Amino acid sequence: MKIRRKLPKPLRSKPPLHVIGFSSSPTLAELRTWFDLEYGGPLSFKDHPIGKEPASSSPLMATHGPWSAWMLLSAPSAQADAWQQRLEWRHTTCAAVGAVTATKSNSADVILHAARLARGITLLTEGTAYDVTMQTYLNPSDWTDRPLSQFSVKDHVTVVHSEDAEGQRDWLYTRGLSKFGLDEIEVFQPIGLPIHTVSENLLDIADELLRIGQSPSVGSTIPIPTRAFSIRVVRHRTHPSADTPLILREIVW
Repeated sequence: MKIRRKLPKPLRSKPPLHVIGFSSSPTLAELRTWFDLEYGGPLSFKDHPIGKEPASSSPLMATHGPWSAWMLLSAPSAQADAWQQRLEWRHTTCAAVGAVTATKSNSADVILHAARLARGITLLTEGTAYDVTMQTYLNPSDWTDRPLSQFSVKDHVTVVHSEDAEGQRDWLYTRGLSKFGLDEIEVFQPIGLPIHTVSENLLDIADELLRIGQSPSVGSTIPIPTRAFSIRVVRHRTHPSADTPLILREIVW
């Protein structure tokens, strides 16, 4: 009986975290040299040792210490065209970077590793990066680099302000917690009230949820030490979106 080998799962089983548009892609050697100078290295690419350049459209696993991310240095033309139309930018070539499965204890480090790779490609190509989850654009000068010990939630999560479906309340919600495997959080308030403090509160709450490492269940109460109050989760829902549906947990405090 012929035994069939079990094929490995593709590296790009998840959507990218970052898409970077440019005119000419960097080589692996250029990216490895930049990364090693910036972060101490060594950056390695599975099955592609130093001096060996893969096909530009081949997905790679980029590893630094215990952290890995998948990377596509030059997306196939059909994918590049789709991103160009969606993002309405002038770039006809793009790269993509995404996270691999992470544990609760190292998810922040894995997301930061992927962001560093995206930053490197952006700087080397003088291109434009797009954070897919946050829906924000980053030019080379927009990146904020921090050591692993100084993780900042504001680099990876943003707060969006809109109105509810009836247009009778302000709706504030996060974009970015889903990078870490958590549901986004939302809050409603009467129209016309200040939103700056609410936005800052949501970021502090997101930071605490990242520290905990899991989404709270409906009905639970979570203390937020930096704000000296507690939140209560009152609802869990899915909101339709143009790209990926938002999975949300409504909170009050």
